[in-house]
Amino acid sequence: MNLVAWLDRAARANPAAPAIFHGRRRWASYSELAGRAAAVAGALRAELAPGERVAIAMPNDPAYLVALYGIWWAGLAAVPVNAKLHAKEIDFIVADSGARRVIAAPADVERLARGTPLPLADADPQALAWLFYTSGTTGRPKGAMLSHRNLAQMTFSYSLDVDAVPATGRLLHAAPLSHGSGLYNFTHLAKAAAQVVPESGGFDAAEVLDLLEAHGDVSFFAAPTMVKRLADAAIQSGASSNGLRTIVYGGGPMYLADLERATQAFGHRLAQIYGQGESPMTITALSRQHHADVAHPRHRERLSSVGLPHSVVQVTLRDPSGRQVPAGEVGEVCVRGDVVMSGYWNNPEATAGALRAGWLWTGDLGVMDADGFLTLKDRSKDLIVSGGSNIYPREVEEVLLRHPAVAEASVVGRADPEWGESVVAFVVLREASASAHEIEGLRLELDRLCLEHIARFKRPKEYRFVQGLPKNNYGKVVKSELRATMAAP
Repeated sequence: MNLVAWLDRAARANPAAPAIFHGRRRWASYSELAGRAAAVAGALRAELAPGERVAIAMPNDPAYLVALYGIWWAGLAAVPVNAKLHAKEIDFIVADSGARRVIAAPADVERLARGTPLPLADADPQALAWLFYTSGTTGRPKGAMLSHRNLAQMTFSYSLDVDAVPATGRLLHAAPLSHGSGLYNFTHLAKAAAQVVPESGGFDAAEVLDLLEAHGDVSFFAAPTMVKRLADAAIQSGASSNGLRTIVYGGGPMYLADLERATQAFGHRLAQIYGQGESPMTITALSRQHHADVAHPRHRERLSSVGLPHSVVQVTLRDPSGRQVPAGEVGEVCVRGDVVMSGYWNNPEATAGALRAGWLWTGDLGVMDADGFLTLKDRSKDLIVSGGSNIYPREVEEVLLRHPAVAEASVVGRADPEWGESVVAFVVLREASASAHEIEGLRLELDRLCLEHIARFKRPKEYRFVQGLPKNNYGKVVKSELRATMAAP
C-alpha cells in the first residue's frame, strides 16, 4: 500500500477540508494538495523510474509536504535531509543514496507542480518509502531503510500509545520536517486533519504560542530544549495554552525540573516518545495519562523514564552475549516489530551489526522496572544530543585533527540547561607549550575549520587544551575520565 493513498482518500471524501496552513493562512485544501502532489509526481516520473530516490534539502515550508507527497505519489522514495547540515554533509548523503534529483527550495516544487498529473502509483508495502540518514559511530551517516509498512505501523502506534487525532486536529511543524516532525505527518494525514507550517519555517516560541491561539487543538513534536523555551515564554507572557492539545517530546533527555515547569505552563498535555531512525518514533512512550497520574507512588520515577514499549514492538534489554537481563539490571535496548527498518542502505556490515537474530540493537543502555517502564542510562556509542540534534564525537574529532597543530582530540558532551548537551573538545597540541595569545588564535582557527566542514551546531562550544588524553591498556581514550574532569569543582 502506498501511504499517500490516505491523501487521495481525503481529497475524494473531503475535498474542501483544509490540509495545510502557512502560519494562520489557509494554504491548501485536500483537493488542492492532492492535485499538486499528482502534478509533482508527473514531473518526477518524466525523468525517474519507479523506486528511485529523490532528496529534499530545504527548510520547513508548505511546499516541503507537497514534495514528499509528490515523491510517494510517483512511486519513488524520499531522502529528507536536514537543511542545517554543512554542504559537504548534504553532498555525501545525496551521493550515498544515489538520489538523481534534489529538491532544495520551494521554487523547485513550484516548477515540478507544472507537470502533468499522474495517477496514484501502487506500492508494495515493503517498498522503500523514506531513506532516513542517521549518523553512525564513525561519523559517516547511514541510511535507515523505512518501508511503507514501517511507516504505517509507526502511524498506527501513535493513536494507540501517544494520542488520538481528532478530525479538527492540527499538526504543527516547528521542528524539522526532515526528521521526527515530518515522520509524524501521517498521523494527521490519515485522519484528514490539517497541518500547520510556521511562517518562520522553524521554532520561535512567540510564534508557536500565537499559532496555538489561532488554530486550537494543536499537537506537535518538539525536542526538550524547545519545550523548555516554550514553557518559559508562556509563563513570562501569561499566554493561554487553551489551543494546545499535545506536545510530544523526544530526541534527547528531558530534565525533571524542566518537565515540571512545562507542566506548570501547559498542564497535563505532554507525552514522551523514545525512538531512533531505525525504529522511527516507536520504541517506548510515556503517555499523557502517565504524565497526569500524580497519585501514583512512583510518579516522579516514571517521569524520569521513557515509558512503556509501543504496542507495535517488543522491547528487551540484553547483555553483550545476547542474554535477556532481568528487571532492574542494565542492558542494551533491543527492539523488534514491523516498524523496524530492513537495514542500512548499501551497508551490509552496519546492518549485520545492528540487526541480529531478528532484533535491532539500539546501542542505548537502560534499565526496565518490574512494571515495564524503561529508563535510559547511557548511550553506548557516545552520542551527544544538543538541541534535539544528534552529534557523534568522531565526526568532530576528525575535523579537529585536520589542523596541523593538533596531535590528538577527543570530544564529549556536557550537560547544558538550554541545549540538553553541549560539545566540549579536549585537544592535545603537537608543540607542548603555547602562549595564551597563541591558544586564543588556535581556538578561532579550529572554529573556522569546523564551520568549513560540519554543521554549525556540531562545533565545540569549549576547547580544553591538555597535555595528554587518559587511555586504557588498549590505547583507547577513556571518555568517562574526561567527563569526570568537567564535573570536578
